[in-house]
Amino acid sequence: MSHASHPESGGSTYLWLAAVPFSLFLLLTWGLSRHALPWQLDIPWIPSLGLSLAFRVDGFSAQMLALITGIGTWVFVYASGYLAHEPRRGRLFVVLILFMLAMVGAVTADNLILLFLFWELTSITSFLLVGFNHEPAEARAASRQALLVTMGGGLAMLGGLVLLGQMAGTWTLSGIVAAGPTLANDPRLPYALVLVLLGAFTKSAQFPFHFWLPNAMSAPTPVSAYLHSATMVKLGIYLMARLDPAFNDLLFWEVMLIGSGTVTAVWAAVLALRERDLKRILARSTVSALGTMTLLIGLPSAGAGLAVVAFMFAHALYKAPLFMVAGNIDHATGTRNIDQLLGLRRAMPWTAAAAVLAGLSMAGLPLSFGFVAKDIIAVAKAESELFTLVSYATVLVNAVAIAVAGVAAVRVFWGPLELPRNQVHEVSWRMLLPPLAIVFLGMEFEFFPALADPLLLAAARSIAPGLGEVSLSAAYDLEALLSATGITALIGLLFFLAWDRMHEALHTLNRFDRYGPAALYDRLLHGLARIAAWHTRHLQHGRVSGYLQLTLAALLSMGMFGWLHTDSRLELTWDWPDHAWAWAVACLLLVAGAAAAATLRTRIAVLMASGLVGYGSAVLFLFAGAPDLALTQFAVETVLVVVAASVLPHYGTAPLQQEPLRASSGVLAAAAGIGFSAAGAFEQSAGEWRTRRVVRSDQPGRGPWPQCG
Repeated sequence: MSHASHPESGGSTYLWLAAVPFSLFLLLTWGLSRHALPWQLDIPWIPSLGLSLAFRVDGFSAQMLALITGIGTWVFVYASGYLAHEPRRGRLFVVLILFMLAMVGAVTADNLILLFLFWELTSITSFLLVGFNHEPAEARAASRQALLVTMGGGLAMLGGLVLLGQMAGTWTLSGIVAAGPTLANDPRLPYALVLVLLGAFTKSAQFPFHFWLPNAMSAPTPVSAYLHSATMVKLGIYLMARLDPAFNDLLFWEVMLIGSGTVTAVWAAVLALRERDLKRILARSTVSALGTMTLLIGLPSAGAGLAVVAFMFAHALYKAPLFMVAGNIDHATGTRNIDQLLGLRRAMPWTAAAAVLAGLSMAGLPLSFGFVAKDIIAVAKAESELFTLVSYATVLVNAVAIAVAGVAAVRVFWGPLELPRNQVHEVSWRMLLPPLAIVFLGMEFEFFPALADPLLLAAARSIAPGLGEVSLSAAYDLEALLSATGITALIGLLFFLAWDRMHEALHTLNRFDRYGPAALYDRLLHGLARIAAWHTRHLQHGRVSGYLQLTLAALLSMGMFGWLHTDSRLELTWDWPDHAWAWAVACLLLVAGAAAAATLRTRIAVLMASGLVGYGSAVLFLFAGAPDLALTQFAVETVLVVVAASVLPHYGTAPLQQEPLRASSGVLAAAAGIGFSAAGAFEQSAGEWRTRRVVRSDQPGRGPWPQCG
């Protein structure tokens, strides 16, 4: 149903929370105006391991911080209006603040372990945010999927970071980047890079891990606008761009990034044509944009660094408003299905204005910063001499982006109003001001791109040290850009006009749905559930006897494995003790008591048989030179038997229900007894051997080891 009928007065209660990201944004602005980059902070953490709480802010980190806190400020304002009807909104704001702080820590951490901790904290908090509306099963499944994919990749990334730290001899990210050229010949480098890229690819939804991001649209719209424009999905891009100066010369790095980025961008663009939900359409286009960023990072030219930071900046400035527009539509109409939306500009003129301006930037058309970023990307591709196939693929991606912008900014707002006029009205100012403010900021950077020079050029030089003197205002040829934009816009217009037909055609191609990465994830999850069920039936069955058998079998297996793989084996020597007859009596008592306890069914008889085992142990202790231990054993065993016998009548006289004795259990018991006895004997022999070695070492002219010959 539409949220328009809910009261929104309560949302102003949480409006002041926007001061948290805004204060951080002001602090960042003040710091950039007063202190030169980079900023570094190093606090001892674990000195014995050479680890410290190391933080470092350079140009690229500063840009990420500006997006996290700047876009975050408007997201908090928007959320105070969007969630005005939500009684649990306080919990969401708390988690949103924790997520923002985790992102701040991740993009400023220089220590590898610290980076991993913040990285996984973003996964945990995003899991809570995506699954905030946890009543529907789809929301729970989507949040679980996001957590498993991103945290699994994070664990792989940890292995890669540890390898890189060992190879470079440092536990700082900046140290690894500096040592990058010296690691090229290390045979461990490919394995380390694969593990690190697994973490980055899962976080930034690169193929074949792209499926989790569209499913995360079950999150409230403020969460989607924040996570998928300026924060979480950019974290993998951040890490790849951060490591790029160290490994950009490696063919392996270039092929992995360009190949994966191209496949992701194209495939996500194609999948966007299959969607009817406005937020999922925007999510697919986000995946496509992330693929383009990965592709740009892999380009060998220095200009690619400027293209990465410019596109990342432009993407945040148009994608966050577009998500907010989708949220406004859902809030006012109760649906995001584009088949049910038409002519909304008559009822929602300000939302329509924000959609048009954000759509211009997404399409790379004039009046937006996306127009500037698009040409910088084209220049970087030209300098890198991309393969023809990759160049054609990027044209397709840009055309689909224009079509998606047309759907979000034109299709749902123009034409006759489908819904009753009295059921749709404009949303509150707290939901209108954020998207309008962000898109007008993008327009300002388009007309005065030099305003973004200090931030973006510093960021570009952080990840592309070879970048020369350049300015955004002089980075593009207007005539050439307009020509290229016109061709792409024409193709995008054709896609927009044929959207429904392509949707129907692509929707019939469902083979990939059955065999693609998303289907493989479902099969793996189902297989994991079956393994867990088998484990519960056979290993966690609740029977003490079964647990004991598994424990004994595991111990015997480990002991046998260790014995077979021991280079020097001790010889077992056996000397008959002085009181051999007493030892024989003790062993007889032990064996008889154990056999009786295993076969008898009467409670009192089993108690007496177990007491016989205790008395046999006491006899063994007595004649083995431990009379104090023997007396203690006699006393404890006697008291135990007497006390237990006095309470047994309260449990009735019914015979014990025991499992029938099996040959396998008898064999295991015998093997355990023989094995532990042999282990004790060998330990005794080893102790005597060590004693002889010490005695030899004390003799003049003799070393600690036995002499040969």
